[in-house]
Amino acid sequence: MDTLSQLLNGFAVALTPINLMFALIGTFLGTAIGVLPGIGPALTIALLLPITFKVDPTGAFILFAGIYYGAMYGGSTTSILLNTPGESATIVTALEGNRMAKRGRAGAALATAAIGSFVAGTIGTVGITFLAPIVVELALKFGPAEYFCLMTLAFVTVSAVLGNSTVRGLVSLFFGIWLGLIGIDLQTGQPRFTFGLIELLDGINVIVVAVGLFAVGETLWLASRHAHGKDELLPLSGSLWMTREEWKRSWKPWLRGTGLGFSIGALPAGGAEIPTFLSYYIEKKLSLKPEEFGNGAIEGVAGPEAANNASAAGVLVPMLTLGLPTSATAAIMLSAFQSYGIQPGPLLFQTQANLVWGLIASLYIANVMLLVMNLPLVPLWVKILAVPKPWLYGGILLFATIGTYGISQSVIDLMLLYAIGIAGYFMRRFDFPAAPVIIGMILGPLAEQELRRALTISQGDWTVFLTRPLSATLLALAAAALLGPHIYAYMAKRRAA
Repeated sequence: MDTLSQLLNGFAVALTPINLMFALIGTFLGTAIGVLPGIGPALTIALLLPITFKVDPTGAFILFAGIYYGAMYGGSTTSILLNTPGESATIVTALEGNRMAKRGRAGAALATAAIGSFVAGTIGTVGITFLAPIVVELALKFGPAEYFCLMTLAFVTVSAVLGNSTVRGLVSLFFGIWLGLIGIDLQTGQPRFTFGLIELLDGINVIVVAVGLFAVGETLWLASRHAHGKDELLPLSGSLWMTREEWKRSWKPWLRGTGLGFSIGALPAGGAEIPTFLSYYIEKKLSLKPEEFGNGAIEGVAGPEAANNASAAGVLVPMLTLGLPTSATAAIMLSAFQSYGIQPGPLLFQTQANLVWGLIASLYIANVMLLVMNLPLVPLWVKILAVPKPWLYGGILLFATIGTYGISQSVIDLMLLYAIGIAGYFMRRFDFPAAPVIIGMILGPLAEQELRRALTISQGDWTVFLTRPLSATLLALAAAALLGPHIYAYMAKRRAA
C-alpha cells in the first residue's frame, strides 16, 4: 500500500499544468526525433542538458523521460516507411515492417507498433513501480565493497559484452574514467591531469562531454556519410487500423516482447538490441505461418516493438535504484542528475521522493499521450522526413554550441566541446562505442571512492572483496562476462577442429 500511496502522490506532482506541459513537449519531441534517421534520444537529451541550469529537476526529468519513451515510438515509422532504422534497436522492425508497407499494409504495421509500444510501455512502467522499491531494499544492504564490485560488473557488461569488440569497449571506458579523474582529488587535495590549466581544477563538466560525443561527434559522423541521393519513402497506403486476424496475431507477441524487453533491460547488461532480436527469433519459431517471415509477418513487428519499449522502462530501474546506467540515454540522464547535485541510488527514493514518483507517474501519462498522438499524426511524422539533412545537422551544431557556452561562458569549454566532438567522430569512424565514455566518467570517480572506503574499513586488506559473499559473487559475474565469450569461442573452435 505504501507504493500505491507514493504513486498517488506522484500523480499529484505529474498532473500539475507545468509538468503536463513538459510531458507533452517531451513525447512530441521524442517522437519527432525518433522518426529522423540517426537522431536518437541520447543525442537529443544531450543537447537539452543545459536546461538543467534553469529548469526545476522534476520538470526536466519528466521532459527527458518523455523524449526517451517518444523516441522508442517514433523509430518504427522510419523503419517501416523508409527501411532505415534510426538506431540498432529498430533494425528488426525494418525487416518485416517495410515488407508490410510494400504490400500495402503500412497502416497496420504502424498500428501494431504503436499499440504494442503502449502495452509494453505501460506494463514496463508498472514493473518500475513495484520492482524499484524491492531493489532499493536490497541495495540498502550494500557496503563500499559491494558497491565497488557492482560498478565493476557494470563497467564490464556495458563496455565489453554489448559492443562489437571487447578491447574497443574497454578503451572507451578507460578514456571516460580518465576524463572523470581530471581535477582536484577530493581526498588528498592534489590536482590530477590538469596540465597546469586552472580551468581544469574543477574537472570537466560531464555535460560538455555528453554534448560533444553525442551531438557534435554524432552529427559530424552523420554529415560525413550523408548521400545527396534521396531515400525511397513508401506511401502511407491502406487503412490505419488492423484487421481482426492481425489483432489476433499481435496480442501474444506484445506480451512476450514486453516480458523479454523489461527483464533484459533491467539487467546491468541491459539494452534494447538483445531483447528485440530475441523476440523476433521467438516469434518466428512460434508462428503458425513461419513462411511469412521475410515477407511481412505482423508478429515480426509487434514483438520486437514491444520489446524495444519495455526495455526503455527496464533501463530506468538500475539507473534510479542503483545509480547504474546501462544505455547511452540512461548515462546522459544520470549526468543530468549530477548537474543538479543529486546522486541516484537507493537513498534517492527517500531524499527525492516527489521527483522519483512524479517521474514514474509521468511515464503512465506519457504512454497515453503517445498512443493518442501517434496514429493520427502519422502524416506529420512522414513530412518530418523531408527536412533537408544539412539544415538538421547545422541546427544541431548551433544548439550544441550555444547551450554549452551558456553553461559557464567559458571559451575553454567550447574548445573541449569540439575537441571531444572530433574524438567522438573518430570513435564512431573506427567503431569505438561512445556510451562507455559517459558511464566511465560518471561511475569512475564513484568507484574510486568506494574502493578507498572499502580499503580504509578493511585496513588495506584487498581480500575484503573476496571474503564478502555478495562482493565475491559480483566479481565472479564480472569475470564470467569478460572471459566467458572468449572461452566459449575457443571451445567452439576446438570442437569444430
